[in-house]
Amino acid sequence: MAATYMAQVDLVLVGADRIALNGDTANKIGTCGLAIIAKYYKVPFYVVAPISSFDFNIKSGKDIPIEIRCEEEIRIFNTKNIVAERARVCNPAFDVTPAKLISGIVTEKGVVRPPYNDTIAALSNVK
Repeated sequence: MAATYMAQVDLVLVGADRIALNGDTANKIGTCGLAIIAKYYKVPFYVVAPISSFDFNIKSGKDIPIEIRCEEEIRIFNTKNIVAERARVCNPAFDVTPAKLISGIVTEKGVVRPPYNDTIAALSNVK
């Protein structure tokens, strides 16, 4: 659905659960795909999050632990198995959006812009 309407959108705003020092951002599954679509259509993509979402100890999205949810959430519907027993199932709750897809990060202290390594590190002193 997002791809169908993205050409008509002026701006995309999403939240974040965790933000690394380089600007990579973890959020609910599907956020990265939305950022990719926005980039294709040249629509600015902004993350809106409080400073408490920044993890100043994590250098990049590769270091953000991603919750993997229970396989049964995908395998079972109405108490019936709907997936072949031998099929592999992966059910991540979050994905990581690379910083290069993010136009800026809106915080209660203003908008953080690239280069994120510098601008996010400066936030660690902001209270």
